[in-house]
Amino acid sequence: MEVFINLKNLFLSVWDKGILGIDIGQILIGLGIFLIFLIFRGLISKLIIKKLELISKRTTNKLDDTFVKAMVGPARFLPIVLGFFFASYYMTFAEDTRSFVDTINRTLITILLFWIIHQIIEPISYILSGLDRILTRELIGWIIKSLKILIFILGAAAVLELWGIKIGPIIAGLGLFGVAVALGAQDLFKNLISGILVLVEKRFKMGDWILVEGTIEGIVEKIGFRSTTIRKFDKSLAIIPNFQFAENAVINVSQTTNWLISWIITLQYDTTVDQLKIIRDQIEKHIMENDDYDKKVGLAVRVDKFSDSSIDMYVRCFTKTSSWSEWLKVKEKLAIEIKQIVEKNKASFAFPSQSIYVEKK
Repeated sequence: MEVFINLKNLFLSVWDKGILGIDIGQILIGLGIFLIFLIFRGLISKLIIKKLELISKRTTNKLDDTFVKAMVGPARFLPIVLGFFFASYYMTFAEDTRSFVDTINRTLITILLFWIIHQIIEPISYILSGLDRILTRELIGWIIKSLKILIFILGAAAVLELWGIKIGPIIAGLGLFGVAVALGAQDLFKNLISGILVLVEKRFKMGDWILVEGTIEGIVEKIGFRSTTIRKFDKSLAIIPNFQFAENAVINVSQTTNWLISWIITLQYDTTVDQLKIIRDQIEKHIMENDDYDKKVGLAVRVDKFSDSSIDMYVRCFTKTSSWSEWLKVKEKLAIEIKQIVEKNKASFAFPSQSIYVEKK
């Protein structure tokens, strides 16, 4: 019987003294308060956020949709911050413990504030999209990513300061480390600056068909900080360092408005002057009367030179279409027309040949 009395007294002693000087009853009530706010967190997710999502979907503006989506995380974190705050202030702590708990509360509030700022940056990108005439979509994406990283670093620095960790020596150490890294990573910064120049100068954007002679040809899939991802026409993927686009001529094929046709028509040397003139005039007439060609850009059909095995006629014109496949069709029609004109005028195409003369002794 005495054993049970001792157990009872020990239990009451623990109940009265509690844990770390906190009454067990206060701890249970504090946990209850925190649990209530966790339940409220679930209600925010299921009722309030879903209701806001439904309201935002009714509008044609994408800004409110992005804002609601961005605020989901902070909204679900807010009840945790409030729950810990009210639960901790209900309980009675010793002076040292109270200081520690206050630091936790300040940390949670700091995280919440910087999280909100971090998430608000995403909707800002829709506002900046109106500057697409000045800044490319990819450059805006880089700016948004840089701002997010900056907010994250500032938030981490603020939290470290709350816990008494001085960031000055850390920054100084990172500065020295950065110098060492910079010396060993010159190519990285070279590519980074080249990538920024590509975006600022709007040389190309994602989805463009580009050509760098001797380097790459394909569709731009991604423009990164260090490199650009190109999907070649055989569906293979190429990762090209950005300096290649800064140091070499980049042809943006997607921006072509008038595709060029430039040919040398080789005719046999037995072609008469009258035949040459008629063939020239008929080819030029066909191009002038056909709506497939843009005559304002430039047109030339002229006898060019006497080659080793042929009389060369130069044909140069530009199509109206900006489509590569349509350009091929126009080229094909012109090639067939030129062959018909040459054959109709009893002339023949030349090909490389050599004549051998044997002297009789």
